[in-house]
Amino acid sequence: MNDEAERKLKELLARLRQERDELRLRTHLLKSELLEEWNEVELKWGRLESKVERAHDTAREAAGEIGIASKLVIDEIADAYRRIRDTLK
Repeated sequence: MNDEAERKLKELLARLRQERDELRLRTHLLKSELLEEWNEVELKWGRLESKVERAHDTAREAAGEIGIASKLVIDEIADAYRRIRDTLK
């Protein structure tokens, strides 16, 4: 993974982390049907953070492969956060 791709991945993760933290503060307001989706997304978040951390600790070449897979999960998590946020409006 080149420096630009790594920078973009870090930016995406930072934005998702901020949105996650904001939504976490509002979880007490979530309806029960959203709690299930929230819990599923939290599992994906944990897996994503673990993969990114392992990729960073290993060779940058391996991070390229993880970066592609991580982007898919990032998009999935971002979509779920949007659905949750839209439901809370």
